[in-house]
Amino acid sequence: MGPTADIAVIGGSGLYALLEGATEHRVQTPYGEPSDPVTIAEVGDRRVAFLPRHGRDHRHPPHLIPYRANLWALRALGVRQVLAPCAVGGLRPELGPGTFVVPDQLIDRTSGRVQSYYDRGAVHVAFGDPYCPVGRRTLLDAAAGRGVPAVDGGTMVVVEGPRFSTRAESRWFTAIGGAVVNMTGHPEAVLARELALCYTPIALVTDLDAGVEAGESVTQEEVFRVFAENTDRLRGVLLDAVAALPAGRDCPCGRALDGIKLPFALP
Repeated sequence: MGPTADIAVIGGSGLYALLEGATEHRVQTPYGEPSDPVTIAEVGDRRVAFLPRHGRDHRHPPHLIPYRANLWALRALGVRQVLAPCAVGGLRPELGPGTFVVPDQLIDRTSGRVQSYYDRGAVHVAFGDPYCPVGRRTLLDAAAGRGVPAVDGGTMVVVEGPRFSTRAESRWFTAIGGAVVNMTGHPEAVLARELALCYTPIALVTDLDAGVEAGESVTQEEVFRVFAENTDRLRGVLLDAVAALPAGRDCPCGRALDGIKLPFALP
């Protein structure tokens, strides 16, 4: 049997490495290669996989990330719980740079992305609550244990990118209830649900989005700078959460496919 892990962290912009003493593994999937080789290491008594969603050299823009290959590869390695740090823009003045948010809802504003494994057959997964409740509580507790304030809840609006939003779009996202805006949270979340994985994001606000306050628009340089300034705090929260996640799953995520006839076997 190949390398196995039961927890994975999918790293976002600025988080291209997480685990020390990790071994690297290439995984082939029916959907091509994942963004990068998966690294696996032990954290306490847990086997943890790490995958940088953009690739460690940031070669995959958000609209071209091989999302299906990424999630399939992780499940094939035995992963059932996924933590997903990401960079976001704040849509409210109080959600300024350096703020951590553990979202509880998602609005999909992407277009043209393949967002399902199931191209045939009637496979309709429940997605009313897109994130794992146990994972959310674990991340919030881990942040509190580190003295890192984290906002409990909020809607993440996911846009196509790679451009940033106009001011009008940003104001609209706020008006429809958005708290933060991001380019990678979908279809990642729904693909995880289609594989019956637990999936939980933790969002680091790197900027106020264009329509929140008057002034200059968001820049890539600003996003990367703020993420780099907070990488150590984020890494600490993630590692503490990994150690605290329960080995058994007592949440709805693992039952997402119960009663559904799948057109193919899952890894």
